[in-house]
Amino acid sequence: MIYTYLGETIRFEIKYKNRKSIGITMDSYGNIEVHAPKGTPDDRVQQLLEDKWDLIQQKLKEMNDRLQGPQKKVYEEGESILYLGTTYSLQVIQDINIPQEQVVLEKGKLCIYVKQADSEKIKQALKRFYYQQCKTLVEKSIASHQSHFKTKPRSIRISDSKTTWGTCDSKMQLTFNWRLAMAPRDVIDYVVIHEMCHMVHLNHDRSFWRLVGKLMPDYKEKENWLTLSSWKMTV
Repeated sequence: MIYTYLGETIRFEIKYKNRKSIGITMDSYGNIEVHAPKGTPDDRVQQLLEDKWDLIQQKLKEMNDRLQGPQKKVYEEGESILYLGTTYSLQVIQDINIPQEQVVLEKGKLCIYVKQADSEKIKQALKRFYYQQCKTLVEKSIASHQSHFKTKPRSIRISDSKTTWGTCDSKMQLTFNWRLAMAPRDVIDYVVIHEMCHMVHLNHDRSFWRLVGKLMPDYKEKENWLTLSSWKMTV
């Protein structure tokens, strides 16, 4: 079915079922379904779509952006930068007197102080910021969950992996991807818990997932966030 509202048109499928409430779902490919009780009038379905219109358009935009893939950054004023699951506007401040380039969150913007407003220097300053933040966030998360484990990590390392968010080897050495600093804190916690559980179970057997689920029952939501958002976790 097709519905137009506020100058925008969407396609959706409606499924009538033996249920008491009406609801709407959208998958990661932008397919929209309305689930309604049998006999629900059309105007009730239309009202639901209008009530959820802003959210629907937001999700469709996110899907379209994801399909297009990451756009090459130019490191200019106003560029969008992801940090702890929130998108911030980039502000570049040039100051030849600063001892070292640094990145700080100020007044809702990610501010980069550099001696020279050069794109490569801005990029490297951002990477150092993410490395430092990731190390701090991961260490805090490990400390907060350590009481659930008899074994402690032998070492904690931050890496530039292109394929994994975290690893745990047989020597109990934990390694985490610096890009995790772009994810929400609860997603970082999930990756930390996941790798700490490998200190007990080195493989992904049922015992491993039971332990993960015991410590974080909604871990699949965190996995889903990484699946849908990893494409934009770039510098």
